[in-house]
Amino acid sequence: MDVRICTAPSSATATGECRGQVLISGSYGGEYNAWHAAKWGLRGVVLNDAGVGKNEAGIQGLAFLDGIGLPAAAADAWTCHIGDAEHMLAHGTVSRVNRAASRLGCIPGQSVRHCAQRMCSGPVIDAALPPLKGGKRHVISNNEGKPEVTCLDAAPMLEPADAGSIVVTGSHAALFRGKPDNVINVDVRAIFFSDAGVGLDNAGIARLPTLDERGIVAATAAVDSAAIGDSLSIYHDGVISFLNSTAAALGGRPGMSIQGFIRILLTRWRKAG
Repeated sequence: MDVRICTAPSSATATGECRGQVLISGSYGGEYNAWHAAKWGLRGVVLNDAGVGKNEAGIQGLAFLDGIGLPAAAADAWTCHIGDAEHMLAHGTVSRVNRAASRLGCIPGQSVRHCAQRMCSGPVIDAALPPLKGGKRHVISNNEGKPEVTCLDAAPMLEPADAGSIVVTGSHAALFRGKPDNVINVDVRAIFFSDAGVGLDNAGIARLPTLDERGIVAATAAVDSAAIGDSLSIYHDGVISFLNSTAAALGGRPGMSIQGFIRILLTRWRKAG
């Protein structure tokens, strides 16, 4: 077959057209996104390292993919835009590779395009995958009045019932392809993300000002304070790195714990009824 390099804003939005190809995914390189990429049967995948971060959560998927022999690499978030696979392919530099990728000549410091071209020479890996980890919903508070506090490992897990609530996500705060999108399709009162290491052109936090336009409180946890992809880690351990104007007006500040700021919001909103 004619091997090519395909792109997708995230691993979850990749399609069957990528089968047998090399995928450049705008997703961070955690196990959840690695799993979603590998299910298509690929020759290789390049994800974004999201600043690597706490517990190396931004690249844990590389070792996971070694388990099935799928070559995988991570692009340095400071060389390209997370959430934008075309930008990664055009501008990204590889920061990490797994063993399967290194056997094909992929090394840190290569361009993402060069690394992907190396992966094109490998076989299609269409292996059985272990059960998917991550992608969970955790209700933190639902018996103390509104608003409720819910943790979602991925922002696309938002449901209409989450309207009016406080949501902590494991996702980055980038815009897919750097453009307005409909990922936050519910009018929550507040939402928290990982800053994904911030990255080139502040891509990892680009969503924050767009939520000001809707009056939604929004902030990010520093990627070194809490594991990207793990909403409970962001809720319990996250320290605010960036926030939008709506959040600042309600008392949010960089350096404040996510959980501490949520307590401030709950006190304010529950008193207001």
